[in-house]
Amino acid sequence: MASPAGLESVCASLIEKYGDRGSSATQRLRHWISGKVPLANPEALEKHLTPDHLSLIFDAFWQILPFGTGGRRGPIGYGPNRVNPSTIVFTVQGHCNYLRSVMGSAEIFVVLANDVRVYNDFRGVYSFLGDGHPLIGLSSRSLAMLACEVYCANGIICHLVDPDSDTAILSTPELSFLISELKTAGGINISASHNPPDDNGIKVYDRYGSQPIAPNDQLLIDSMERVTEIKRMPFAEALGKDLIRRVSDEYRRRYVDAYKKLYGDLGRPSGKFPMVFTPLCGCGLTTVGRVLPELGFSFEIPPDQGPDGTFKAIPFRTPNPEVPEATQPAKEFADRCGAGVVFSTDPDADRIGVEIKLADGSWYHCDGNQIAAILTYFLMLDPKGPRRRGLVIETLVTTKILGKITELAGDSWIIDDLLVGFKYVGDVIKQIEQTGKYKGRTCSISEFVLATEESHGVVALPTIRDKDATPACMYLGALYDRLKGEGKTLLDYYTQILEEVGEFAEVSRSIVMVGADGVFRRDQMMLSLRQSPPKAFDGQTIRRTVDYWDEQIHGKFVSESDKLPRNVIHYVMDTFTITVRPSGTEPKLKIYCQLLPGPTPLKVKGLELMKAAKVKAESMVQGVYHDLLRRIDINVGPISLLLPDIIDIGYKERFENNTVPQLVEAVNAGRFNHSSEVLTWIQERVKGMLPGADPLPALKSTILFLCKQSFKSGPPALLAELEAWARS
Repeated sequence: MASPAGLESVCASLIEKYGDRGSSATQRLRHWISGKVPLANPEALEKHLTPDHLSLIFDAFWQILPFGTGGRRGPIGYGPNRVNPSTIVFTVQGHCNYLRSVMGSAEIFVVLANDVRVYNDFRGVYSFLGDGHPLIGLSSRSLAMLACEVYCANGIICHLVDPDSDTAILSTPELSFLISELKTAGGINISASHNPPDDNGIKVYDRYGSQPIAPNDQLLIDSMERVTEIKRMPFAEALGKDLIRRVSDEYRRRYVDAYKKLYGDLGRPSGKFPMVFTPLCGCGLTTVGRVLPELGFSFEIPPDQGPDGTFKAIPFRTPNPEVPEATQPAKEFADRCGAGVVFSTDPDADRIGVEIKLADGSWYHCDGNQIAAILTYFLMLDPKGPRRRGLVIETLVTTKILGKITELAGDSWIIDDLLVGFKYVGDVIKQIEQTGKYKGRTCSISEFVLATEESHGVVALPTIRDKDATPACMYLGALYDRLKGEGKTLLDYYTQILEEVGEFAEVSRSIVMVGADGVFRRDQMMLSLRQSPPKAFDGQTIRRTVDYWDEQIHGKFVSESDKLPRNVIHYVMDTFTITVRPSGTEPKLKIYCQLLPGPTPLKVKGLELMKAAKVKAESMVQGVYHDLLRRIDINVGPISLLLPDIIDIGYKERFENNTVPQLVEAVNAGRFNHSSEVLTWIQERVKGMLPGADPLPALKSTILFLCKQSFKSGPPALLAELEAWARS
């Protein structure tokens, strides 16, 4: 038990500094430190009770970790606003109570999945606790096994891969597939998807293999909030009572066979052209890595990029296919083995990444919209492709080029106005499967062609109701092999699509704002957009504003859980659309910019067409980015836009306003003789920018910009060295 004086002093400080929110934090802190919360580690919490850790305590206790897009995700840590054994068992117990309320005394089965991640406190948040504090080494697998203890104590039977293993993994798409195959009541996944290893999370799936949407998710949330008692049964006891059952190889084999059938008669690849596949240290070898060889594809895997919960081989320890730097080691490996393409998957193997080697030896990073366009065109319009017809599904913020492709294909239709999140795709598939209709239109599930979203997500089998990188890899692998034989690249293919369909372009940016203050600033931006609506962006008049919180137009909120996904504002201009929304799983605001073909086509072709369209979209999104920041009194220049979006905006602001001026002054004053001295100087000042990872690679664009714009009087040899490093 904490000393009364220490606890009372901290509680008084919380209330003094944070007011009512501080008062709520003190109530939760008292409860968690009392020993009444299972697995709460009150001894570690006692060591928090100093003035130095007041902001950490507030952030950890001011709220209960929100149940966002299908689950909870956040940093590992102590307290209710963190992922830890306590928040996991409360979530699972709530799921148990919900399932019992729905199914009564019937026998209930669930499937459990987990990724590879292992917590090591790379951010150094808990360095004051010393080495080996209770959460060090906490893995997704250990949390999944803990979840089994709760399910089994509630009489719910768990399907788990390799119950005897402490390191077994199961991907997100396999989880969705197995829920359907095993006909269970649902399941959970312990994963933080593409986040760094200090984060984790839990997603809940329904009996359809998808994440529930409002109001059903609200029923689940309500059940979780009413939990007062946690039931647990030791894992070994549950295993001995046959309450934990091994997922047989037969069922995992069915996943592979389903894709072999879907691939159909596209033909075996030539085998002449090497490919590289990296699971980015995650689960992808169990999905993509099993399916591709059975279709005749061979691929190389970069060294040290197999399953590893620390993601040490991945730059910034950020295993995200959306981040171009994440695949830099894989691209260098591809150069050595002569491969012309790199496919990647994130830790739970639901997102797909594509890197294309160009004729000049450079690499091009495909964004999610380009991947979606290439796949849809290949499946529907390519004369040498499957020439499929039917239904395409995408979210509101995904490229509108898919609508044009669907129109040109004929005898097909598209759903393109879904809220962000693949759970809405899963709900559409479920509705069509159950009723044969969607919004009054008759449709058979056999007509399903593809569902996709801008954040590198694809579904091609209607029996899988969450993202899956496998179909993207197999179709793009087949297309790559064919194009390589013709002397073309996937990027050539994409630019030909633009020439045929129109100059579409999409650019997305994120403003990351960590901690409690970040949440408030994010919400302040959305409030400002509603209270002081913009009339134009980057000189373009806004013709129409669509606010999904407008209940008169979009209907009453069906539950409290309906509010977060509908916290979306969509702006329509003559040749642009802009969409702004808070992320449902991460502390950031997202901006989506889409350029639509104008009345006067651009008079360029190929790569020049793509680049010209992209420049227009990038100019627009920069204007929106700065407008949003000004609404919370943050003024930053071009340096912040050059830094990766995974960096907190507060850190970007300090870097641009403090570190950069000091650097410019030192370089121009001739205080450095060699580039190594400059890089060492920078490295010492940006240690916390990307915890657990070398931040220098993230600064290459910044250094190149400074060499051209700001280092006016530095030694020429030094500037040449710095520029060469920045271009490397």
